[in-house]
Order: sequence, then structure tokens, then C-alpha cells
Amino acid sequence: MDIRNKANRIRLFNFSTPQMRAFHFSWFAFHICFFGWFGIAPLMAIVREDLSLTQTQIGNTIIASVAITVIVRLAIGILCDRIGPRKTYTGLLLLGAIPVMGIGFANSFETFLLARLAIGAIGASFVITQYHTTMMFAPNVVGTANATSAGWGNLGGGTTQILMPLIFSGLLMLGANEAFGWRLAMMVPGVVMLFTGIGYWLFTQDAPNGNFSELRARGELPEATGENGAKQSFLAAAKDIRVWALFVVYGLCFGVELTINNIAAIYFFDKFDLTLATAGLIAGLFGLMNIFARTLGGVFSDLFAKQNGLKGRVRWLFIALIFEGIALVAFSQMHVLSLAIGIMLVFSLFVQMAEGATYGVVPFINKKALGAVAGIVGAGGNVGAVGAAFLFRSESLSYQQGLFYLGLTVLALASCVLLVRFSDATEAEEAKAYRDAVGDEVGAGALSLR
Repeated sequence: MDIRNKANRIRLFNFSTPQMRAFHFSWFAFHICFFGWFGIAPLMAIVREDLSLTQTQIGNTIIASVAITVIVRLAIGILCDRIGPRKTYTGLLLLGAIPVMGIGFANSFETFLLARLAIGAIGASFVITQYHTTMMFAPNVVGTANATSAGWGNLGGGTTQILMPLIFSGLLMLGANEAFGWRLAMMVPGVVMLFTGIGYWLFTQDAPNGNFSELRARGELPEATGENGAKQSFLAAAKDIRVWALFVVYGLCFGVELTINNIAAIYFFDKFDLTLATAGLIAGLFGLMNIFARTLGGVFSDLFAKQNGLKGRVRWLFIALIFEGIALVAFSQMHVLSLAIGIMLVFSLFVQMAEGATYGVVPFINKKALGAVAGIVGAGGNVGAVGAAFLFRSESLSYQQGLFYLGLTVLALASCVLLVRFSDATEAEEAKAYRDAVGDEVGAGALSLR
């Protein structure tokens, strides 16, 4: 897919260009979707009492919230290739707001499980975010753009841990009881999603030169049929072993982050005998690291590429994964609250940098099937989260033990990165594209406040 006029710098406070509007709307939309996706997690101690849920049932709802996203992420990438990210994101936001607000009607384990299952579909927003920024930014900054937009979106996992207990407490002060308060609190992310969907439709476009329908009408983009159709695009991605290696890798980083988002508040609440608000605040710190940590992963990916090309991007991804596994094992062994918080932040830094590093590689796997590649790799994150969730649903296995085994798994499977290789011709082609993209921007920073 040959998209022209991609931006070679990220000008954070410039909203006048289609590239920067797509950047800001995509990260904000993902942030709000993340907020809705995990909005119930910091309130699970209340929900557990209200619906009389066991640890196994809570584990099943966690699995449900991330399992459906696997299927939707696979489909959403193909949909982006076909109709463009603008229409795809708008539809997901508007439709996804319905179950986010509707979870308040759950009155049993079964209805709560179904609600979390439906809400999980909005986790596919990540794929659209990465697709849209890849459409808009040149090779010299695409790693940074992808990592920053995804990181600021993932930040929703931190803000929801902090804000939802506060919203819940505010509703209690206004006279609502606990059973009604958690239900009413979930209306907040749902309403914001509705307005964000409308804004996405009005203020963004698919590519720098226009929407996909316009580009196809002008002959600048091939029709999504035949060899460029959804089926062929998906098959081309699915036949590439590198895609499945990154599928596993993303499960080791984003899958782990999803798991921590689901269990962190209740883990600190139970293990260290904290209040709900305090546990949520500490758990929120893990997600708040996204404000810079995932961006760092993308920045380092671009810097390694400057020195060593695509091999450098892969090398950096392997380093980040190894340090993530070590930090997770260390976190699982902490029994003092202050030490647990400190090691959690180190672990958070590396897990999010690994995510940024992964999508510093994805845009270069197969440009003709970008949506399919992004969708499959993104689905890997949720498959990882589903697998990890089984460690935390058993009554005979403590959360601490589950974290320890999860860390060992990351260390053991990090070697999958070594399967991601590029031909000499591709290396040379991308090195030239990198130099061309830099152009007059040599010596300037990838991110700019101008």
C-alpha cells in the first residue's frame, strides 16, 4: 500500500494537518475505549459482593473480557484495509458504547459475564489506532507515532483505575448505594465514547491525501478486490511465520498488561489490606506509565533502526522482553508494599516498551496486508491475556504464584523474536526509505511541541 505525503515529524500541538488530527483522535479514542473496557476492574471488589462472585467466576469474566477481542481484532484489521480506519473506528465507538452502559443492568454472574464479553469487542480499537498512525507517518517516526498513540491509549488502563473509584465515591456521596453506584459509574465512559465516535467521523480522514473511497476513485489506491481483497490479504499475512512470532511476542507484553489491569486493584486490595481507593490508585500507576513508557519503546525502535536497520528494531524488541520477564518475576516475590510498588513500576516500564517495540516492527512485515498483519499481531495480545487469565482463576493458585509463572513464561518465549528476519533487499529498501523520510529533518527530534 503506497500512501503518499506521510508526516516525517510528530508536531504535538499542531491540529491543522490530517496527520496530527488522526494521531490525536486515534490515541484519544483508544484511551476512551480502554477506559470503558476496564472501567469495571477497579470496582470488582464491590461487584464481587453485590453479585456474590467466586474467584473462579471473576477469572471467567476476565477471560471473557479479553477473549472476544481476539476474533474482533482479526476482523477489524481486514475491515480497515477495506473501508478505511475512519469508518471502522466510528462504527466501533458508537456500537461499543452500548454494552459499556448496558453492563449496569447485570444482576447475576451470567448476565455480568455476557456484558463483559460484549464490552471486550472495543479492545479491537487498538488495531485501528496502529493502522491509522501507520497510514499517516513516515518510516523515520512511525515507530514513535505508533508507540505514542498506543501508549496514550493504554493510559486509559491507568486513569480508569484512579477515576472509577472516585466517580463511584462521588455517587455514594450523592446518595446512591453501592449496588447502584457501580452501575451508574459505567455510564460515564459509555457517553464519552458516543461523543468521540461522532468527532472521529467529523474531523479525521483515512490517509494524508483523503479517504480510501476518494483515493480509489482517483486511482491512487487499488480496489479491495482480487489480490488486494480481504481474503488474499489475510492469507498473505497468515502464511508468514514472522507474523505468528510477533503474535506470540505481543501476547507476552500486551497480554501481560491486560492481565495486570484486570487483577492489580483486587491484588493490592487483598494482599496488602488496602482500601478500594488506595488499591485503585496504586494499580493506576501501572497504567499511567503509558504516558511515556510505550513511547520510549517506539523511540528506541526508531533509534536502533537508524543504526542497524530492521535488524536493530528486532534486537531492541528482544532486549525489552527479557527485562520485562525479569522484572515480573521480581514483582511476584515482593511482600513489602513500597518495594512491590517500585518493582511494579520497573516492570511496567519494560512491558510497555516491549509493546512499543513490537509495533515498531509490524509496519515493515507486509505493507500490502498491513491491516491483516496488525490485526493478527494485535489478537496475539488478547490470546496472551486469555492464557494468563487461567493462572488467576484457580482457587488453588494464588495471584502471587500466577505472576511468578507468568514471568517465567515471558522469559522462556522471548526467543520467538529471533524468528523475525528480513531479506537483504528489504533491509536496503527500508534503509533508503528511512533516509528519504528524514530529508531536511536530519538532526531534529521525532516529537516536537510545535
